[in-house]
Amino acid sequence: MPELPEVETVRAGLEPVLTGRAFVRVEQRRPDLRFPLPERFAERLTGRRVLGLDRRAKYILVRLDGDEVLAMHLGMTGRLIVSNGGNGNGETGGQVGGLTLGQYQYQHNKDAKHDHLVFTMSGGAVVTYNDARRFGYMTLIPERELEQDAFFAGLGVEPLSDDLSGAYLAQRAHGKKVDLKAFLMDQRIVAGLGNIYVCEALFRARLDPWKPASRLATKTGKATPAAERLAAEIKAVLTDAIRAGGSTLRDYKRADGTAGLFQNEFSVYGREGEPCLTPGCVGTVRRKVQGGRSTFYCAACQR
Repeated sequence: MPELPEVETVRAGLEPVLTGRAFVRVEQRRPDLRFPLPERFAERLTGRRVLGLDRRAKYILVRLDGDEVLAMHLGMTGRLIVSNGGNGNGETGGQVGGLTLGQYQYQHNKDAKHDHLVFTMSGGAVVTYNDARRFGYMTLIPERELEQDAFFAGLGVEPLSDDLSGAYLAQRAHGKKVDLKAFLMDQRIVAGLGNIYVCEALFRARLDPWKPASRLATKTGKATPAAERLAAEIKAVLTDAIRAGGSTLRDYKRADGTAGLFQNEFSVYGREGEPCLTPGCVGTVRRKVQGGRSTFYCAACQR
């Protein structure tokens, strides 16, 4: 499943294509994805103008005129693919994100049968939602109700915001016996983190994934050095991953069809049996199933 850096990369790729543009045509090829699409979905989107794009956790938020938000979750295999459909005036020129429309294409070949939604924009771009397993979903939410919506209520802080700090982690971890890995994977605590970046952040912070989360707080609830270190490394690994365009392991692609590159910078994830990259460390990367997910770590470095 795409994690925060991949979703942010897709959002950034869509922003110049969608912002300020209107939905000229919406082709809905099925009534549902993971969940039923909103009633009259295509009709309600047609003609609406995009005011801007944001991200919350692993959701892309398309803010529409009329104080409504199109919320999109890519699920396991969802892709938003940008291609050139002409600019609405019978021309094929124009710019999308600094590239000519003709360059900003991704030919997805034989899986076109999984194209479930096609959005034709007033700027000439066509955005196709392709999802082989249909675990993704979309909905329309009134702007004023967004934070109370069932998909968003209870989400934790954004990890790249000032809200994530050593003090925050200590507050949430105080007295908790749950292990650090499970603590960070809980979307009610930190929104948008997934298995890859939790493994990488814990390695960078030199913290054992199986130690209790309570080690992030003193007896009085103050942040320990481990909490401060972990908050900093979460931000750093996510920033590095966004800079590299995310990680492409199987299904994820950027909006222009190119692969992310952060998988080339993994310190532990997917490197079972390989030497630890910490200078002077003689350990090797191990893999162990934890909470149904593979945890990659160096037992020599992470204590």
